[in-house]
Amino acid sequence: MPANNPAAAQSDIQAVERLCAARQKIHDEIGKVIVGQREVLDQMIVALLARGHCLLVGVPGLAKTLMISTLSRLLDLSFNRIQFTPDLMPSDIIGTDILEQEHDGASRFRFHQGPVFANVVLADEINRTPPKTQAAMLQAMQEHQVTAGGRTYSLAEPFFVLATQNPIEQEGTYPLPEAQLDRFMFNLAVTYPSLEEEVTIVTNTTSRYSAEVGKVLSGEEIVALQQLVLRVPVSEKVVRYAVELVRATRPAEAAAPQFVRDWVSWGAGPRAGQYAILGAKTLAVLEGRYSPGEADVRAVLRPVLRHRVITNFNAEADGVTVDSLLDRLLEAKG
Repeated sequence: MPANNPAAAQSDIQAVERLCAARQKIHDEIGKVIVGQREVLDQMIVALLARGHCLLVGVPGLAKTLMISTLSRLLDLSFNRIQFTPDLMPSDIIGTDILEQEHDGASRFRFHQGPVFANVVLADEINRTPPKTQAAMLQAMQEHQVTAGGRTYSLAEPFFVLATQNPIEQEGTYPLPEAQLDRFMFNLAVTYPSLEEEVTIVTNTTSRYSAEVGKVLSGEEIVALQQLVLRVPVSEKVVRYAVELVRATRPAEAAAPQFVRDWVSWGAGPRAGQYAILGAKTLAVLEGRYSPGEADVRAVLRPVLRHRVITNFNAEADGVTVDSLLDRLLEAKG
């Protein structure tokens, strides 16, 4: 926060208070439609305010698509869904130049925007399309712009990509390369609901129950909050803690635990540390605090590292998953 400018500091404090209230209102509104999944929703809000993107991994029927579309409605953002299929082409995502006849009789090429031109883009089953089409999202996700026909077009802010993957049906899929996985801030594990939650879901969806969600934040407010997150101060101690945790996932590092050397082929890169700090800063602001601590880093580290740590055959043979490895790492480095 700008301590040398009292007026700006007071404005930021008021923005933090509004954001805390907005967070609760988001949960209240989306709770009319979605039962449970509070942690996943919180992580999606963190990624949005940190200008990151999310990969949601879960079996079919867990309301991933409904959660994303509902979030876009209550945040008053434009929303487009792209169903990724093997025959999808890059131009189907980005858009294409179409020859049109003008009123003066002359013919000119006019760019028709593809579905990527929206504030919230749902890339449904992104691993069902070939790498050439997957790569069409890379520039949009990293630079918030696309290039078509030799011209570059900027995407409206905020720009937020949420991609889904089915973890159990891998026939006919094209796994995302590590370079594209690294563009996602979070890998969110969408799990089964509890018994009581599932009873409520079945009851609501098999009746005349219908809910309308109200608007909570506008696109302009979200962009302002994204700038607020960047102004949040963070101590060198917390930054060093995040970087040391990330470096501990690399088996060649001297500080890496023995179990990392045994079970990991490749660890996380520097982008993981960047997202861990951005996520920690955002989480602190959402909870009404003006600077993050080590606990905030730990809270976001699993979704940050889940898709950036590649285990080896020894881990598979020993029944070690990435999540269990990260749990052990946090315990060892706590």
